[in-house]
Formats: sequence, structure tokens, C-alpha cells
Amino acid sequence: MNKRGLFLLAWWLLCGAAAAQGGFPERPITLVVPFGPGGIADLTARAVAQQMSATLKVPVVIDNKPSAGSIVGSQAVAQAAPDGHTLLLMSNANAVSVSLFRKLPFDVQKDFAPVGQLGVFDLALFVAEGSRFRSVREWLDEARAKPGKLTIGTIAVGSTQNLSAELFKARTGIDAVLVPYKGTPALLTALRAGEVDAAFEILGPWIGQLQARTVRALAVTGDRRFAALPEVPTMREAGVADYEVASWNALAAPAKTPPAVIERLNAAANEALKTPAVADRLLALGVRPQGGTPQQLQALLAREIAHWRAVISAAKIEPE
Repeated sequence: MNKRGLFLLAWWLLCGAAAAQGGFPERPITLVVPFGPGGIADLTARAVAQQMSATLKVPVVIDNKPSAGSIVGSQAVAQAAPDGHTLLLMSNANAVSVSLFRKLPFDVQKDFAPVGQLGVFDLALFVAEGSRFRSVREWLDEARAKPGKLTIGTIAVGSTQNLSAELFKARTGIDAVLVPYKGTPALLTALRAGEVDAAFEILGPWIGQLQARTVRALAVTGDRRFAALPEVPTMREAGVADYEVASWNALAAPAKTPPAVIERLNAAANEALKTPAVADRLLALGVRPQGGTPQQLQALLAREIAHWRAVISAAKIEPE
């Protein structure tokens, strides 16, 4: 190829890249959160979106679309134009839904373009403050001595909390009764009233209860101790081998969103997570800021789908 041909090729590639990005962003970005306002996912999205707005020079607007399995909000994003102006607050609920529902109106791994992870947050095994149980070992000793007598409260069947309790039963070999509640407030009331002997719940929303000493955490479920609760062991430290559960949030766009747009969104999200104000806000919610690449998120999603498929199968939960 002569010099003129090389010049024309370079010019064509440059114009193509510019066209693919299309001056992105050209208008406000909608971040669909498939959960109600006020929860961990919503608050994480708002903290990150505010900083991304400053970086991208356009508003990043939160649109809450709560539904079972995150289906309604996820479907809205899967069907949106692949131009980067509509994003999904993805979570492990998307991974769980693959095995929890017989048929989804989208393919979680094919109909979304991963942007990047935002954060990780642990669950904990809680007891009421006045409980006779002071450790996971004490709880397990009684559960083994009295099969089928102890109860564990969670929110709805198929939720991360519920499946974490199922995994706890499987890893420890105990016979305990799982009691599902409609939501976190009802679960908290039940635990404090002694209706259940323990509860699995996301740590963040109950930090205030821990500080008020209405409940106690026997162990956290992640791979490390929670910084604000250094005295609380991990489940593995408490003697439950091969047990680790962490919930997570991430950003995804519709499939076929141009790579240049994904790259810009990823950079803006990672920059937001490094901002002290955002990091401090997330840590106060019990969320560890954790960014990364689209490829890392894609790998995480695949691992989580396989993990929860095995848990759901072992728990003999029939898909809806």
C-alpha cells in the first residue's frame, strides 16, 4: 500500500472510532436500578452516579424499577439503544435469576455489555442482643444437638440472604428451619422478638442496629473481616470451612454498545470509586469500593451464575 493509501486508511479508522463514540455522552444518562429507593443498591448507584455526572459533564439520572429477580429493570436496559445512555445497576441478583426462573426475557451473559464492578458487600449471621448464643460454634453445637429445632430467618426465598442460609446449612450439615419474611423490617422485628434464633441479612442496613446493641453479628460472610467490626470473625474463621458469600453491584450497558463508549464509562466509574467522598460514603453503607475492567466483571458474572446454580440445585428450589 502506498503512502496515500496508508493515510486514507488511518483517516478512515480515526473517523470510524470517533463515529463509534459519537461525541459520547450527548445527553443525560439513565442508570436503571432494579431495586426500590433507599436500599444498598440504590444508595451505591446514587453515590457513584453523582461523581460520574461531574466527570462526564452530563447528569446521570437514577430510575428505580424494582421487581422480583431484577427482571423488569434489566429487561428495560437490554432493550434500550446500545449507545451508552442507558445503564443497568447489575448485581448478583442477575446471576441468581438465571437458575431461579425457568425463562428470562433476556440472556444475562449475551444481552449486556459489562462496564465494571462498583462494590462488594458482606452479609452476616445475626442474633438478637439478648441471645444465648455468643458464637457460631455455640449455635452449631445446639443445632446438631437438636435437629430441626433451631430457626434461621431470611427475606424471600431465592434472595441472596435466603440462599446464603441454604449454603450455610449445606456447608455445616445442620438441620435447621428457614423462615422467610417479606422484607428486612419484618425480619428484624422477628429476630428481636425471638421468633427466629438467627438471621442472615446484608450487613450494611443493620450497622445502626449493631451500634444500638439490639442485635449482634456472630460472623460475616466475606473473605475478610469488616473494617468497622474488627472483632467479628469471618464465617471461615468461625469454623465453617469453604464458606464465602459476598453480594456485589456493577454497571452494565446494552449489548453492542461501542467499545469506546464502554471504555469511557468504565474510566468514569473507576474514577468515581477513587474519590474520597464516594469511597467514604460507600464504606459507611458497608460497601467496599471495588472497580475493575469489563473483562473482570464478565468473569465474575460467569462464576456467580455457576455458584448460585449449584446452591439452588442443592437446596432443591424449583425455578419459577
